[in-house]
Amino acid sequence: MHPEYSFIIPVYNRPDEIRELLESMLKLEFQNDFEIVIVEDGSNESSEDVISHFKDQLNISYYFKPNSGPGDSRNFGMKKAIADYFIILDSDVILPVNYLEEVDRFLKENNCDCFGGPDASHPSFSNVQKAIDYSMTSFFTTGGIRGGKKAVDEFQPRSFNMGLSRVAFEASKGFGNIHPGEDPDLSLRLRKAGFITCLIPEAKVFHKRRIDWEKFFIQVKKFGLVRPILNSWHPGSGKITYWFPTLFMVALLFSVGIAITGRYFYIGVFLIYFLIIGLDAAIKNKSIYIGVLAIRATLVQFTGYGYGFLTSWVKISVLKRQPQEEFPKLFFKKDVSA
Repeated sequence: MHPEYSFIIPVYNRPDEIRELLESMLKLEFQNDFEIVIVEDGSNESSEDVISHFKDQLNISYYFKPNSGPGDSRNFGMKKAIADYFIILDSDVILPVNYLEEVDRFLKENNCDCFGGPDASHPSFSNVQKAIDYSMTSFFTTGGIRGGKKAVDEFQPRSFNMGLSRVAFEASKGFGNIHPGEDPDLSLRLRKAGFITCLIPEAKVFHKRRIDWEKFFIQVKKFGLVRPILNSWHPGSGKITYWFPTLFMVALLFSVGIAITGRYFYIGVFLIYFLIIGLDAAIKNKSIYIGVLAIRATLVQFTGYGYGFLTSWVKISVLKRQPQEEFPKLFFKKDVSA
């Protein structure tokens, strides 16, 4: 039977995560056939033994290739896949039982070439993971632009939960070699070429994200570094909202400085804001402790992204430097043997 959907999953040194993802895929309520293409991106910790335990229960193809980054590995997987729709997942997600049903229902009713859904925290996640998830998805921190029902127009799917038609992949040649940022880059290229991108609000995944503060800071800093690069590649794609974390941190530092002189109004505004975040996160997670952690996660997110964005904006937009020369760690070399 020809599968309707091909899941494309790059994995790098994460055998335990891929086990949890495959276990969740066993429970999917979608009855039609689908295939799973797993691409091991030059890992030192192979997932092959873990994957072998599922081959009798799931239609899995496994490939090992030299390390060339997640974007190139996804392209490799899509070239090997046989369905007309590809669903790209990160290895650190868990699927709800109705995930594929929601995707299938939406695509049967809508013409869409590139699609994606939101992410959420799973009850089994750690308190830090739940706090980070809140800071990345809450209306009070990101405005709900990462896949909520009130997401901004022209939704840009993220590669932890992203779909692509075969036609769109073949026309675009897939992901570029920048990382992170390869997913909005692809979305913007597809839209420019006339393809339709869609948000599927009900097709959520449980996304673990980073599990410690240092890794989270590095991640969001890279997000900030990438955005001015994408803006330079895709004129007209920039939004004033991309400046908010930088402006937020400048205003916070100013408020602290003013407070030292005895003027507390401005710092009071920030304290109210953080109180709102803490209460909202505590109510949603039924934990005061997670509410406190959510305040810390928001500070880390805004500081990391804001600093990264400002640094990159100065070098790319003001000094007109070349991204690959200024930020070589954001670019992978493609695997020419693929």
